[in-house]
Amino acid sequence: MASQLTLHHCPQSRSTGVLALLGELNAPFELHRMNMKQGENRAPAYLATNPMGKVPAITHDGAVVTEQVAIYIYLADLFPAAGLAPALGDPLRGPYLRWMALYGSCFEPAVIDRWMERPAVDKMACPYGDFDSIFTLFTSQLAKGPYLLGEQFSAADVLWGTSVGWMNAFKLLPESSLIAAYAERIAHRPAVVAANAQDAEWLADAAAQSGA
Repeated sequence: MASQLTLHHCPQSRSTGVLALLGELNAPFELHRMNMKQGENRAPAYLATNPMGKVPAITHDGAVVTEQVAIYIYLADLFPAAGLAPALGDPLRGPYLRWMALYGSCFEPAVIDRWMERPAVDKMACPYGDFDSIFTLFTSQLAKGPYLLGEQFSAADVLWGTSVGWMNAFKLLPESSLIAAYAERIAHRPAVVAANAQDAEWLADAAAQSGA
């Protein structure tokens, strides 16, 4: 169990998903909130923690963990009582790690390349193959059950569900009833609702204080 855990967070960013995950895990933590519009995540104080200036990042008993997927895996394993990560030896552990890795190494890069209209390259030279293949892989999995592991909800669903939510909001993905229903399912989970509400409240307060 964590003795000192801090989430370094900018509202309405990728770290909002981690805020939701911590709620799902019922984890005790401290919140270090920064204003991205004011560049606080690029200030020397935070760069001393994460020289990339990115969020999310966590510190746990003095250890720094960065990179979105690594943080999800780390936290879900840190709080096993929540049941959001299949344990070693569980037949679902491999599929769980597969979907975790696929998000960061394949799905999001494919989406961003498509959005940026970058020229397609040969599948042999592309780390994710091509957009259509990874998109079809995802939708085919969603057709098998409500979650990526079928009937079992996991930390992977917090990662994918919150991410495709913002991707759909910005129209980065082709229309898919399966993805829309999945994103909606995750968006209505109490921990996700609470994380988004907390972000919105803080941003409103920050805007009021700045006179915006």
